[in-house]
Amino acid sequence: MVHTVSYAFRNDDTSIMTLDSIGWQIVSSEEYRCPSDDRPDPGHVVFQYTLNGQGYLDIENQTIPLPKGHALLVKISGEHCYYYKQENNEPWEFIWINIRGDEANRIWDMIHDNEGHVIRRNADSPLIQELWQIIHLIHQEKVTDKYRLSMQIYRWLLILVQTSRDAERDIGALSITTIEKCKKFIRENYASPLTLDLLASHCDINKHYLCRLFQKSEKTSPLAYLKDRRIEVAVRLLRTTELPISQIGQQCGFESPSYFGKVFRQYMSMSPKEYRMNKLEFPYEAIYYE
Repeated sequence: MVHTVSYAFRNDDTSIMTLDSIGWQIVSSEEYRCPSDDRPDPGHVVFQYTLNGQGYLDIENQTIPLPKGHALLVKISGEHCYYYKQENNEPWEFIWINIRGDEANRIWDMIHDNEGHVIRRNADSPLIQELWQIIHLIHQEKVTDKYRLSMQIYRWLLILVQTSRDAERDIGALSITTIEKCKKFIRENYASPLTLDLLASHCDINKHYLCRLFQKSEKTSPLAYLKDRRIEVAVRLLRTTELPISQIGQQCGFESPSYFGKVFRQYMSMSPKEYRMNKLEFPYEAIYYE
């Protein structure tokens, strides 16, 4: 081992998710082994990300390499071992975080279901940059308050969940740009008589391909996304203006009052008029469907 920067935090508070340890290491000896049956921290979870070199993870009767850009996610309670082999001829450089708490274990299960025990992220990704930020807070700003550190951990875990869901969608940067272009166009033009052909033309792609991209990324269709935005605006206008209901439907892009009423009832289980009058049960000025 040629370098270590690590910090540990000890407290008995089990009411919240807390940081156990975090750090950056470069190891070059096979003495570095972390078997689960030899650890004093059952119930914790570990994330360890390779910056350079390579390590290995033995889990569920398989050996998984951990090259640059890959991270292991393990529960200390589960049987596993991660370690370094000198045959690599290059030290293993990594950053890690060890978290205690039931919520962390629940999120680990979610990520495992999506991506397995080893995930891949770029070094400049938000997930890894946020982990460096936590290390910076402790190392440079001397932050040790458990509540502030727990806030940072929750933020980091939300990024982990979000990026895992993005990885699950498995679509490229160009496709994401196309989807965002379509969504922006819908948000800005929901009042117009938009069609699938018009949306596809705006995005310069085939309408069937647009539908496939949208379904894979957003778990819905472009026209369903349009309908959600129209109902969101209708709910806001019904509650915050005195405009006639027929005019609200028209401003939201619905072709007729009857169709507006039909769609609104599908979302809210009541008519636009009933929603406008029912302020006690539904006191919201806006409702969002994203």
